[in-house]
Amino acid sequence: MKPTIRKIEVKPYDPEWPKIFEEEAALIRSALGDNCTAIHHVGSTAVPGLAAKPRIDIIMAVKDPKATIPKLEAIGYEYRGEWNIPFKFGFRKRSNTEANLHVFAEGNPEIECNLVFRDYLRSHPAAVQAYAELKASILEKKSSFEKINTYFTSYNLDKDDFIRNVLEKTGFNGIRMHHCVHDIELEKAKFFRQKYFFGRHNIEDPYLWTFNHPDHVHFVLYKGVDIVGYAQLIKWTEGRAAMRIIVIDEPFRHQGLGAHFLSLCELWLKSQGFRVLQLESSPEALTFYQKHGYIEMPFNEPDPELGHEENKIDTPLGKWL
Repeated sequence: MKPTIRKIEVKPYDPEWPKIFEEEAALIRSALGDNCTAIHHVGSTAVPGLAAKPRIDIIMAVKDPKATIPKLEAIGYEYRGEWNIPFKFGFRKRSNTEANLHVFAEGNPEIECNLVFRDYLRSHPAAVQAYAELKASILEKKSSFEKINTYFTSYNLDKDDFIRNVLEKTGFNGIRMHHCVHDIELEKAKFFRQKYFFGRHNIEDPYLWTFNHPDHVHFVLYKGVDIVGYAQLIKWTEGRAAMRIIVIDEPFRHQGLGAHFLSLCELWLKSQGFRVLQLESSPEALTFYQKHGYIEMPFNEPDPELGHEENKIDTPLGKWL
């Protein structure tokens, strides 16, 4: 696929950026009233002395994210969906003031993730310098302006190692679910698929094409900066969805992460309008699913490309969401 080219402009730190944030924050608070419970300036424009794209990043905690859409659109913010982060309500403003607005329900760990990264940079001048130098070096590469089969340019993706290292230093340990977007996430997902499923049958994964299919959803679960789980969902018709794979990496098992991951997948599907989640459980996992409200339900696979002979060992289950 031909890459999408975007112009990226990075400017020296501007002391007007915090003032612009305060003006936007006041406008947003006025529009949302008591639905807005916290609003923060994040990203590079929130770090004194750091060069940045002249675009204000704002993160906000609210009681009801969906209710923010019409009110934020009324003050010039365009709703852009969740991008790569489930349960995120992303907005952008492109006028005299340019801003990206990231809206989450109260308690979402993505809020803490952004704040601890910002606060670390604010208190570590050497890290600010290193980050500025990294940005400059990335922008020297032509690929930094390109997007190929992803939400983000290489400029964004190539900063990932630095961000992960900072988060690790802060001790951030939040549990977060992401769509598989970054190369690191895709490779980890493929590794889990081969290690825990297809490798056990001595075959190579025949379904890698699903990573490029709109009806297949691939999630990874983070604990801090570690990718500890992977799930594959299929969007069917008539409000049905299926879970093909869900797995927690062995070193991270018996910590409640599997139940939490399953719950996040269910909540995301419900937010997308799905009414039932179906799966086929191995005998070893049957008690786990029954404990979390799954009952026997005919699977009725609608996709001939994923069809298979009846498995008399696995139990078809489902749950109304």
